[in-house]
Amino acid sequence: MHGYVRTLASVLLIVGVAATTGAQARDILPPVSTPTDLKPGSITCDECPYPAPSKYLDIDVYSQDVRISYMDIAPAVPANGHVVLLMHGNNFGGFYFGDIIDGLTDAGFRVIAPDQIGYGRSSKPIAPYNFNTQARNTQLILEHEGIDKVMAVGHSMGGMLATRFTTQYPDSVERLVIYNPIGLSDNRFDRPMTPVDQIYARVLQTDYQSTRRSLSRYVRHDPSAWNDKFELYTRIRSSWTLSSDFPRLAMVQAIIFQMLYQDPVVYDWPHIQVPTLAFGGAEDLLLGTAEVFQERMQVLADTVPNENGRLLLFPGLGHVPHLERPDIIVPALVEYLLEGVE
Repeated sequence: MHGYVRTLASVLLIVGVAATTGAQARDILPPVSTPTDLKPGSITCDECPYPAPSKYLDIDVYSQDVRISYMDIAPAVPANGHVVLLMHGNNFGGFYFGDIIDGLTDAGFRVIAPDQIGYGRSSKPIAPYNFNTQARNTQLILEHEGIDKVMAVGHSMGGMLATRFTTQYPDSVERLVIYNPIGLSDNRFDRPMTPVDQIYARVLQTDYQSTRRSLSRYVRHDPSAWNDKFELYTRIRSSWTLSSDFPRLAMVQAIIFQMLYQDPVVYDWPHIQVPTLAFGGAEDLLLGTAEVFQERMQVLADTVPNENGRLLLFPGLGHVPHLERPDIIVPALVEYLLEGVE
């Protein structure tokens, strides 16, 4: 694992748990009643508890005037001269990065955390979605802020986007962290693409219970890891389904679902030219088993050219480990990024 075996062994002792067994992975959360105090929430996340104020940039997307939201957080200590770009996952916006932002700014980094178009506080146009366009929108933020280089960190779907951003804008990236990504395989030949109208009809049926079941996949390795943060994000997402604007968001989500199918980034890996860390919780079960996930993450690290790829996985943690154990995940992430600080 390119020098990280010793670190992984120590992490296993810190976490204090062994790898998840198949039986544990099949556990589900105990049933609960739908909260009676849920109210309609804005699909532009007006009520979402962001860790920092949002800024907005007006851009064009397929001839539509939209705005992209992002947080721009200054270092909490003397600046180290580097910027970290955080890219969120499909079920979130920048709002879930609070602990990571704190760790980075406490180490002297400036942090840029966009809500991609279709997410969070950014516009929700009904238009084609693809990673190339998301990368371009992100680059526009950096140009607007006068930022030449970043260390890119992408979680889940954001890991796919961070990969594409790095290969599309190689001069803008000095270090890359691909954090519990999805899209580790090209599955287009396993099944045909679901028509967008079918996806849309399914998304329209979303409610609190289905949202909770969906997010519970992230703790299927250890249901006791479900905590107040996961519950908060369940409430946020389910509040959108009560909004009169939800049909628009449902169509956006359906189109994005097709994007994830159509645009695998596995073929980008051989074109990454910067130090890259394949990073996260080792018990990620979104691909079916933790073993498959770990194998594909090793392939990712090995495929990055010039021995620039490393692998660091934390036993006992799942798909969103910074919501489980920020005390472990954040220091390890900061440590790797600080390697690139002169």
